[in-house]
Amino acid sequence: MKKNNFINNIIALMFSQVIIKITGFIYKIYLTNKQGFGDTGNAIYSAGFQVYAILLTLSSIGVPNAISKMVSSKFAIGDYKGAYRILKIAVMLFSFIGFIASIFLYFFAKPISNNLLQIPESELSLQLLAPSIFLVSVASVFRGYFNGAGNIKTTAKSQNLEQIAKTIITVIVVEIIAIISDFNTTFMAAAATAGTTVATIFSTIYLYILYKKNKKNIWGSIRNNNFNNEKCRLIIKNILLVTIPISFSAFLSVATKSVDSLTVVRILKTFMGTEESKRLYGILSGKIDTLIILPLSFNIALSTTLVPTISGLIAKGRKDEANNKIRLSMLISLLIGFPCTAFMMIYSEEILNILFPNAMEGAYMLQISSIEIISLVLIQTVNGALQGIGKAKECVKALLIGFIIKIILNVFLLSVKEIGIYGAIISSNICHLVTLIICLIKLNKESNLFSEIKIDIIKVVIATGVMSLVSYFCYTYMLSFFNFQIALVITAIISILIYFMLIILLKLFPKNIILAKT
Repeated sequence: MKKNNFINNIIALMFSQVIIKITGFIYKIYLTNKQGFGDTGNAIYSAGFQVYAILLTLSSIGVPNAISKMVSSKFAIGDYKGAYRILKIAVMLFSFIGFIASIFLYFFAKPISNNLLQIPESELSLQLLAPSIFLVSVASVFRGYFNGAGNIKTTAKSQNLEQIAKTIITVIVVEIIAIISDFNTTFMAAAATAGTTVATIFSTIYLYILYKKNKKNIWGSIRNNNFNNEKCRLIIKNILLVTIPISFSAFLSVATKSVDSLTVVRILKTFMGTEESKRLYGILSGKIDTLIILPLSFNIALSTTLVPTISGLIAKGRKDEANNKIRLSMLISLLIGFPCTAFMMIYSEEILNILFPNAMEGAYMLQISSIEIISLVLIQTVNGALQGIGKAKECVKALLIGFIIKIILNVFLLSVKEIGIYGAIISSNICHLVTLIICLIKLNKESNLFSEIKIDIIKVVIATGVMSLVSYFCYTYMLSFFNFQIALVITAIISILIYFMLIILLKLFPKNIILAKT
């Protein structure tokens, strides 16, 4: 197998995420500013999507990392036939699981929307999302195989195709439904979710076509295989042993955020009415959460690349190299998280005014929520490292504790009238911080990286602080010549350039780690 540079794989996925997020923002901004949609439409769309995400997680979200971990371990020792058998059996297994999840969501959409979410308008959205669970389950296995084989770019291309298709289809379908339904919010929200299902079809077909094209190369490697075949029952057992803890970690991550969809409207409406509570939840889920998870979309390249890379290095007995990759990944996460937090805190109002001119509320929500970005990106990376070294159960324990904290704090804080919607934001900050601390303690026991990471944190804080000060004075000066939109864009560009200069001056990237081959 061709050796791949670790940093090149990260860059490939990050570039993919830039494309995904730009196109994703286009349709998110379009929907929020669309007549008849707005914050209420976001509430319907997001509530249905959170339930869909939970079932999707159980059937497929943890699958790519689990399959890539198993496949990379096989490739590391030259067992290409074993890797192929994992792919074949995993496709059958998760196709069945995904099919069951799709059927469940379709037929139980009404009781879920009425009783669980208490947003009856989300029923149709759930039904239209149901088929995509099966499709993503199949696509996830292929992505895991390609990742484990070191072909990260295939995953990146399939994700690009899915997001671009989703954006184009969503805009077209929503426009048609808006005209037909006379801007009915429920039907428009359902149309937006239909775009997700159609885009998933394109992505799954694309992955299968690429697999068929590569089948000759796969079989060429298998014919030269000298390893004994593992029994099907043993492979299924191993797949489940690896997949269950990783999938459960992914499930808890999604479920923690889904707590808001189950509690915010339910509790807030007791003292401010249903419509106002829906509107506030729409602001939080449709705008604030969209901005907060933006850095995670870039950082996911690290966790996706870490799992097969660390697994392969551990299989070869190269633990020191594995630790270097973990340190590098955590450094990149810090470099992503800190400036994003600072920028969103300083320019929260301006950001919302530019992106959502027809629904610009939520600046203070964004300021408070931005604090959790640092915890979220680090949790994502640390979990990828723990999964790679075979300690996925430790991720589950930490995330479970955070999940319980989130539920307790949501119920308590949302009930306090003076705190209201901010209770959900405060609880998210606390639960993610606790989860991160537990995960870091577990990882340090395995890799003893704290001494080196402390130095990295200090340097990143210095770089972020200097950049923030220069950014603030630059923006204030620019307002003398331009409107706030142009001033903010110019300030952002200057801030990025200054940040990169500071990274170089502070010597944050050791060359021996960056250029090391896996």
